[in-house]
Amino acid sequence: MATPKNVHIYLESNPNPNSLKFVVNEMLVPENLSFDFPDADSAAVSPLALELFSYPFVDRVFFASNFVTVTKKEDVEWLEIQNTIKEHIKKFLEEGRFIIEASEPDAGEVEEETETVKKIKTILDEYIRPAVEQDGGAITYHSFHEGVVKVKLQGSCSGCPSSMITLKAGIENLFTRMMPDEVQAVEAF
Repeated sequence: MATPKNVHIYLESNPNPNSLKFVVNEMLVPENLSFDFPDADSAAVSPLALELFSYPFVDRVFFASNFVTVTKKEDVEWLEIQNTIKEHIKKFLEEGRFIIEASEPDAGEVEEETETVKKIKTILDEYIRPAVEQDGGAITYHSFHEGVVKVKLQGSCSGCPSSMITLKAGIENLFTRMMPDEVQAVEAF
């Protein structure tokens, strides 16, 4: 008989009042991968996301590194549901089940990897991604064209009231300061 896993989960709030980050003491997905499920229909590859969507108060599920970010419906309070979600995730993981059945991440558009694009990706990886993950979300590079960097915001960043302020005042300012000759704007797609 297999020894049961000892899973510990703690909660972290983030700037999106409707999202809560459930941090686990183990890696859930490989580094630099994330999975965003905006609804139950998109969650076919994830048994855990499908189970969480069975709760009427769950609006979105997101996985990255060692955490699950759950976005709730606005008409329910976290105090009413956070332990239910935490215990469900804990039990699921303690059973040794996989959260993703097939792991083929979306490759996005293929474009030439210029020195400028390499520098943009490095800035995203080293400066921006860690801060966004700290808040229960993810940011991925999409494209660069005519001075505009396009990124995809996922997890708690989706629908967050402050995400556009962070995008313009934080991320765009960082890029225009570090790459003033190449980057004029940053947009979410």
